[in-house]
Amino acid sequence: MPDTRRARLAATAVHLPSRYRTMGAIRERIAASGGAYVPPAGLLEDLTGVRGVHVRDEGVQASDLAVAAATKALEAAGAGIDEVDLLLFAATSHDLLEPATAHIVAAKLGVVCPVFDIKNACNSVLNAVETACAFIAVGRYRTVLIACGETLTETTRWRLPDHEALLRAMPGYTVSDAGAALVLTAGPAGEHDPGVLSLVFGGNPTAWEACTVAGGGSLHGRSTDDEHTTLRLNGSLLHDAFDVLPLALEVLAHREMEAVRASAFIAFHQISMPQFLDTSTKLCLPADRCLATVAEHGNCGAASLPLQLVAAQESDRVEPGDLVGLIGLASGACFGVVQVRL
Repeated sequence: MPDTRRARLAATAVHLPSRYRTMGAIRERIAASGGAYVPPAGLLEDLTGVRGVHVRDEGVQASDLAVAAATKALEAAGAGIDEVDLLLFAATSHDLLEPATAHIVAAKLGVVCPVFDIKNACNSVLNAVETACAFIAVGRYRTVLIACGETLTETTRWRLPDHEALLRAMPGYTVSDAGAALVLTAGPAGEHDPGVLSLVFGGNPTAWEACTVAGGGSLHGRSTDDEHTTLRLNGSLLHDAFDVLPLALEVLAHREMEAVRASAFIAFHQISMPQFLDTSTKLCLPADRCLATVAEHGNCGAASLPLQLVAAQESDRVEPGDLVGLIGLASGACFGVVQVRL
């Protein structure tokens, strides 16, 4: 008979590179790039509400950041390498186009098991949780390691011809390099047992052009054009896409959203302080149950939700038995709503 037990979140960990680049340092680098436009002092801070971002050392890859976080998560879960039945690499970033970065992570960890990548922008980790839950529910695997490594600072645009280019490139100034990992294991599915209780996903795929890194795929290939190799924002399209998400959440996930609002802690994807405030207001989230990590740590991509959860645990805002809500928002545009009992 298949094992239909609930997926339990055994451990969550993050790894943030020690190098830190302030917004002032970012402005200095823009000025040194030789572009025609340099933003006025303080403008980046005013527009984003972000103090600075984490930057990996030279030679450190997305897989290295994932391995650092995965090592912490496995230790916290009390799980050995040989207990991992499936490894999922879930991130916006990757080491290579081929093979899947999951293979590289597995090799560096010494894991011998099935592996594959899950890539859906900043919802990658949340989609990996959904995938892990499905495998665990049917008894396919018992212990799933989700590893995330984000090297997003490589998408920052430095040479700017004008103020409009700055606005289009703005997401690239708040992104951080980061690693994150989650260990999910099979557990009992009683009413009060820990585990992933619900998952709902949806989105608006017509808005896929709202935020892009166009280079490296078949559309623009090996382009070296800054417009294609750096984060590019279509502000009005992105605003319209995410403006309808609160309504979509209410329509598709009304019951889940009500449960999330009643959770002890609520994490949602963060790209700037204005977006943090706007999203919490539009989704009617209790301010005292959210945590604005973006101001200090920047936008950590798919590692954003694990970072918030770890920060909440380390500050004693949550404890075993508490309900936690995770809301993913990603370019594409898509969303996910997950509730977990710790």
